[in-house]
Amino acid sequence: MLPWTRAPRTPRARRTLAALLLAVAALAAPTATAAAAAPTAATATSHGWNDYSCKPSAAHPRPVVLVHGTFGNSVDNWLVLAPYLVNRGYCVYSLDYGQLPGVPLFNGLGPVDKSAGQLSTFVDKVLASTGAPKADIVGHSQGGMMPNYYLKFLGGAPKVNAMIGLAPDNHGTTLLGLTKLLPYFPGAEYLLNAGTPGLADQVAGSPFVTKLNSLPDTVPGVHYTVIATKYDEVVTPYRTQFLDGPDVHNVLLQDLCPVDLSEHVAIGTIDRVAYHEVANALDPAHATPTTCASVVG
Repeated sequence: MLPWTRAPRTPRARRTLAALLLAVAALAAPTATAAAAAPTAATATSHGWNDYSCKPSAAHPRPVVLVHGTFGNSVDNWLVLAPYLVNRGYCVYSLDYGQLPGVPLFNGLGPVDKSAGQLSTFVDKVLASTGAPKADIVGHSQGGMMPNYYLKFLGGAPKVNAMIGLAPDNHGTTLLGLTKLLPYFPGAEYLLNAGTPGLADQVAGSPFVTKLNSLPDTVPGVHYTVIATKYDEVVTPYRTQFLDGPDVHNVLLQDLCPVDLSEHVAIGTIDRVAYHEVANALDPAHATPTTCASVVG
């Protein structure tokens, strides 16, 4: 039983609330259906990445840290991108963060500032293992936003060369305006804060988003890339994903490939046009044009 003080009285109100909670539950997440399709993926050993014997090469001198989205985990979110980067000669690592007690597989649900602390510890571990002075971070959705807290407030900037976000909710999300309905449903906001603080933190105007954006979007010394899709149905409006700063490359996927229909989940989990742009951001000295044909690269 959901803990509202009074249930909505009309079927229309109940349907609206259901739509609201479903939309909020989708925040920054690979879908539950996709996760269910591979129920053992998160417990399986990742192939080719999270190899702590890997030493960065002269061609790719920095390890790449992959940061999953809400409801994601260190394997499911990266079944395509991690091998894509490993095959290009990178040392690649991924972490689990934001776990809640008794909730397996689905991570990124804890308070985002605490998740940033987990990222800080993980980056230190990767740097110690590889001997590299800096890492590059690639994150999807919450995983593209949460590292900004690490960079701004936890001293991460000297340890990071590039921050690359795939559909990141850098300024929170309105969820197509549905979050504005929260005050009309007593108890719904309490449910989000008490049960899944990682979701509540990502709502535009939340205390976390307000603190995150109380400082400039970027930190000097870090190279930023944001890759967004105009078909994003979760982080809305999609242009709020973009950052403002002197060392920022904001990219709209459809400017690179007009026929690319990827939405919020696909851009982070399967889209090779987006991945080609990630590769360019990791190695700008050898960047090549990103087009619809990049899916074969």
